[in-house]
Amino acid sequence: MSSTAHSSPPRRNSATNVMALSSSHSSDSIGEEKQKLLMDSAKEPPNKSPNSAISANGLKVLILLAVQNCSKNLLLRFVMKEHPKFLTSAAVLGVETVKLVLSLLYIAFVEKKPLSSAVEFIKQDKRNTILMAVPATLYSIQMTLEYIALSNLDASVFSVLVQTKLLATAGCAVLILRRSIKKVQLISLVLLTVGVMLCNMKDDKSSGKQDAEMDTTKGIIATLSIAACSGFASVYTEKVIKAKRKINDDLPKSQTEPSKKEQYGLAYTQVQLAFVSLVIMGLYCMTVELDVIIEKGLWHGFNGPAFVSIFVSAIGGLIVAAVLKFADAVLKGYATAISVVLTGVMSMLLFGTHLNILYFLGIGNVISAVMLYSATDLDRLLC
Repeated sequence: MSSTAHSSPPRRNSATNVMALSSSHSSDSIGEEKQKLLMDSAKEPPNKSPNSAISANGLKVLILLAVQNCSKNLLLRFVMKEHPKFLTSAAVLGVETVKLVLSLLYIAFVEKKPLSSAVEFIKQDKRNTILMAVPATLYSIQMTLEYIALSNLDASVFSVLVQTKLLATAGCAVLILRRSIKKVQLISLVLLTVGVMLCNMKDDKSSGKQDAEMDTTKGIIATLSIAACSGFASVYTEKVIKAKRKINDDLPKSQTEPSKKEQYGLAYTQVQLAFVSLVIMGLYCMTVELDVIIEKGLWHGFNGPAFVSIFVSAIGGLIVAAVLKFADAVLKGYATAISVVLTGVMSMLLFGTHLNILYFLGIGNVISAVMLYSATDLDRLLC
């Protein structure tokens, strides 16, 4: 009985912290929401003290997440700047296929298990495989919208605007989970809204240099749609995780018998999610874009950088999945802040993006909002 009492609190804490985790990742909004489902579905690491200093591994995670967020946005912007005529659904299929192949290779050569074990895992976890259809569909939509958004917006603006997923997540939590919002979180959401508005205010110089083929309104709508899908997927994931754990807690045998799923690592859940995403996108391509694929081919219009962007998106998601065990909400907040600043500066250097004083004021608001939303111990003295 004593061991049972000690084992249940970490599970509740992890499910409760899903919302906090969703607030930090700026560029890879798709990958992050997906990784929360992966981390909570796989075996959970022990909780760390929130007051502990950043470890060496934590520092590496911070740098890795920030660089990955920034580089993904810049690469996608470079690819979409010339408005290539390729199927975005093909890009999504490519990303999920690379994830699936790399995860299977990890199972075979690192964990040294047969590939048939991945099939067995999906069979044993049928319920979660079906439930993953909803977030997998949303993730596929988000990846498609990313290509649309970054063909019509500068990477610097996109990296800030996509942070509205914090607002979407909070709204969905209130409406679906009936969760209350703290005063400090409300303040952070107001700061976020003001910061996004400031970053999207352009002066005459920046308006004159804008690409004639860019449709800013279309890009903003696509980015806000990404935020909405991300927020709903995050809340849906948390609701499913809580429901699953409630069922498990109500079963007496689950307290005494080892769970079969705990025999499997994170790579198996990656395979599960990639498999569901491939099925959904495959059905979409067959029903909507089959004529175009037959006429021009699935990879029509793809060039070298486009294929590189597919690999970077896929490997980036796997990196995030591998390192999230070392990161908490506060650490990811720092990573978001660094990546937003890096994306703005690198966009200015690489693409000649004009950044005015309003943009940097907006960045300050957005960074403050992200840090405040997931902050703990705000009443602690600095010195």
